[in-house]
Amino acid sequence: MRRRVGRAAAVLMAAVLAGAGCTGDGGEGRDGPTVGVLLPSRAVPRWEQSDKPMIEKRVKELCAECTVMYANAENDAASQRQQMASMITRGASALILDVVDPRALRSSVRRAHREGVPVIAYDRLAEGPISGFVSFDGNQVGRLQGAALLTAMGARADGGGVVMMNGDPSSPNAAWYERGAESVLRDNVRILKSYSTLGWRTENAHDQMSAAISALGPHRIDGVLAANDSIAAGVIAALKSARVSPLPPVTGQDADLDAVHRIVEGEQYMTVYKPFRLETDAAAALAVALARGDDVDALVTTTVDTPTTRDVPAVLLDPAAVTRDSIGRTLVRDGVYTVDQICPPKLRRACDRIGLTR
Repeated sequence: MRRRVGRAAAVLMAAVLAGAGCTGDGGEGRDGPTVGVLLPSRAVPRWEQSDKPMIEKRVKELCAECTVMYANAENDAASQRQQMASMITRGASALILDVVDPRALRSSVRRAHREGVPVIAYDRLAEGPISGFVSFDGNQVGRLQGAALLTAMGARADGGGVVMMNGDPSSPNAAWYERGAESVLRDNVRILKSYSTLGWRTENAHDQMSAAISALGPHRIDGVLAANDSIAAGVIAALKSARVSPLPPVTGQDADLDAVHRIVEGEQYMTVYKPFRLETDAAAALAVALARGDDVDALVTTTVDTPTTRDVPAVLLDPAAVTRDSIGRTLVRDGVYTVDQICPPKLRRACDRIGLTR
């Protein structure tokens, strides 16, 4: 992946506002472009709680006459193919696709291309003739997780034992995160077990972590690289069920509110915060521009190659690590959560200890 030098997030957002603005006429959207939004599942809270409403809101801000169609695949590739076909048939002008399975959806992307419907791969890199890609730098996500885990392990970071709980192998992001994490971990610790977590599901992570504890014994596990917060929830539940104390440090990703609660409580060491508004705004801007037939050069910051397509225009954003010490200056400062949301009554003392006060 080739990043153009000097394109910062501030420049990107200025271009989004200036290059993809669409004042519209205040109509109902019947005569304007239609943007289809296809998200992968409800297993990860962010899709329904953050990405969907933010994309819809930003599309309407940029293009008042635009209509938004929405579908959630419930982690089923066949369903997503049907949803995509339906949107194309119903006249979508552009599609924002967070793909469940890139290979399974390749033919659907090709159909969209044949029918003149540009597809923006969102968060996960799709295959086929996509017209754009918006995501966070997955290699950096993994590196942040690996570096944080080493910090939390302290002296055990020199030769200690780690279990890697990676994401769903059908997701291209899972391998991206894993490569980033391994680049940090491999010269410092021993990777005792490595799992792929189907569907990124908490229950699958719980079963796999229970198997790791049974095979290794609880005292050989000095840290757990969990690819996201849903996986971290299953890992921590398994550790607690096995009465492992103290808990080894566990990473995460997505800054789910439950994960933030676990961080405050000391059960999860960190999560990766990806400022979703930057991602949703960039995807909405690309979709509106492509739906209107406009040029997108001013909106992108780099290009990426897929297994099927070279030099795809892309926006790759920078994630941030969040630990107990940085919740206030990341999630609270950016308005992701309020202190009241992070600090319910049962966590107020823990919040006070880390300086999270109203």
